[in-house]
Amino acid sequence: MDLIPSFSVDHTKIIPGIFVSRTDTLGEYTVTTYDIRVTKPNAEPAIDVAAMHSLEHIIATYLRNDPDWKEQVIYWGPMGCLTGFYLILKGNHKPDEIFDLILRAFKSVENVEDVPGASAVNCGNYLMHNLVMAKWYAGKFAEYLAENADNPEIFKYPASERLVTDDGRQFFDS
Repeated sequence: MDLIPSFSVDHTKIIPGIFVSRTDTLGEYTVTTYDIRVTKPNAEPAIDVAAMHSLEHIIATYLRNDPDWKEQVIYWGPMGCLTGFYLILKGNHKPDEIFDLILRAFKSVENVEDVPGASAVNCGNYLMHNLVMAKWYAGKFAEYLAENADNPEIFKYPASERLVTDDGRQFFDS
């Protein structure tokens, strides 16, 4: 079984940033999945679950209302490891081309007074939100992005090197 692309990234070297996880052609459309990595995997604590849920609601709402990007947004959702989010957009934009969008989205959290869609009617776990912590994580990440805007490493995925056996199979450790 082939390892999926996101598992071929060296998670011991990845830093917070904006990365292309994969690009796919679906019929006449190209879609790109971005890894929006908010914390350093296996080095920083995972994002608080309730804060992650709130960030999912707030930023999904922001992205789907951005006048320049809303027609390109397909999906925004959390990573299972709770270190960041996946963003799927129509097209094939380089990570630095969506930098301003992501920075604005995370900065927008500061001004939110209520988590959108946080009601029993709109959300499958409406009691699991933490706006205060969402603001803290968003502010910390926005500050990090602003400070590192000229750092090319926040846009470059560190690929894992894999041992290839004599018969051409790749070896994957856990």
